[in-house]
Amino acid sequence: MRKVIDYEIFAILLLNEKTQELRIRFQVGYAREIAERTRVKVGEGVTGIAAQRREPILVDDVTKDPRYISAVPNVRSELAVPLIVKNRLIGVIDIESPQPNHFTEEHKRLLTLIGSRMAVGIENARLYTRTTRQARTLVLLNEISRELTSILNVDELLKRIGELLSRLIDYQMFSILLVDATGEKLQHRFSLRFQENIQLKHDIPLGRGVVGYAAQQKQAVLVPDVAKDPRYINLNPETRSELAVPLIYKDKVIGVLDLEHTRRGFFTDDHKRTVTTLAAQVAIAIENAQLYEQIARQEKRLERDLAMARELQFRLLPPTLPKVPHLDIAAKFVPARAIGGDLYDFMGYSLSRTAIVIGDVSGKGAPAAIYAALVSGILRSHAPIEPAPAEMLSAVNFSLGERRIEGQFVSLIYAVWDDQNRTLRVANSGLPRPIYCHDGKIEIIEATGLPLGLFEDADYDEFSFQAKPGDMFVFFSDGILDARNKAGDLFGRHKAEEIVAHCANVSADCVVKSLFKAVAEHAAGEETFDDQTVVAFRVKNNSGKRK
Repeated sequence: MRKVIDYEIFAILLLNEKTQELRIRFQVGYAREIAERTRVKVGEGVTGIAAQRREPILVDDVTKDPRYISAVPNVRSELAVPLIVKNRLIGVIDIESPQPNHFTEEHKRLLTLIGSRMAVGIENARLYTRTTRQARTLVLLNEISRELTSILNVDELLKRIGELLSRLIDYQMFSILLVDATGEKLQHRFSLRFQENIQLKHDIPLGRGVVGYAAQQKQAVLVPDVAKDPRYINLNPETRSELAVPLIYKDKVIGVLDLEHTRRGFFTDDHKRTVTTLAAQVAIAIENAQLYEQIARQEKRLERDLAMARELQFRLLPPTLPKVPHLDIAAKFVPARAIGGDLYDFMGYSLSRTAIVIGDVSGKGAPAAIYAALVSGILRSHAPIEPAPAEMLSAVNFSLGERRIEGQFVSLIYAVWDDQNRTLRVANSGLPRPIYCHDGKIEIIEATGLPLGLFEDADYDEFSFQAKPGDMFVFFSDGILDARNKAGDLFGRHKAEEIVAHCANVSADCVVKSLFKAVAEHAAGEETFDDQTVVAFRVKNNSGKRK
């Protein structure tokens, strides 16, 4: 410009289309504070009229022109030329001089010609700057979104949102408010004031204040001057401008992201668009973090409940094995989950008799464990009348029929050992057939029957055995036989029989430990899908020593 026109005071004012105001974007000869503060309405002053008329305005002596707005002292002449691109006004070039009649019609023609080229250059530069800024913003938004989705602690997430947002917008005050459980008010969950974390306890009802309005209307609110907005709640006297953006997840407002600044008009429509874009991802991240924390709390509570249930279940099992003069007894129960549906028990009868029971409830986990506790209670309630095995199974079946639960049943083996006569009576209601090892051979006890709790009129066979020293009886749930390896092969009855035969002349404990060890090795690397229980007892010789 100076190569063409000699000037002392120069300014390029760009138009804010929304407010219809001209703001000095670049200047020479103005005091800095005046240049920053100056806003010229379209239609006011020489530059405003040039913008309104879209034509150059030449004033030979501003002291004689009532339209002139004084911004620089001792100005006498002024020339203002509108900047127009594709019939759209983008600003005004304004030059001034302390000399009257300094600018001529030739200057006016030259500046108009230059202005048309300058307007295109400015618009291209603005477009490039805006596009570059948007590209950087999108890249940054993408990085922020990826990072936010990886944070699952709510407090840590809110703090990180404040830190990352400062890379996009140079705010001075920042808050995240979340809708409370009643859905009627917003609670401050995290706040920063000039990069310092502060605690705000002031709750804001939905619909009140700028943030309450944003939440209620589900739309971003940009307030250039809070002093002129009746919705503003004066919580911070330093605030001059505010931007509140609702956090919406699945069409439901879960909170508000609020930015404030001490300068009027600090936040722009670009800021509004950027924060609105980010708010969608922030809402998802907050919802995910809250859901994760809720699940974590539930899991901790469930773990405590399961630990207590596991302890209670094991307390329902016999604390010690019964001491029977002519029997060597061993038993073990391993649930597939924290708790399970298998059970075993020993109940004393009169005349040196002992009842032995092993059971397997349908299903796994807590429902099976509760049903197993019910079965155990029924068994204990009937034990005082000392029923025979088949009678006990019928009695339990009848009791469960009175308390029928859809899809729930139990398979039981009930046996009564007479230690004085060394006899065993056995009845089965659906468990794998027991193993009887005697005289160096394996015998399958062909005791079968329908599970209890399914059919009202079910009869159960009873088998009797006269045992000798060294004889071994083994009861087990189907979790032992049905254990699978990675190839899908079952552990099977054959392997179980081999282990029983190997331990027949050793001890009942050998059978139990060897069975569980072999099953574990067979299913190594595979998840246990069923509870496993074994009860074994070996007949001692007359002196009470092992054969």
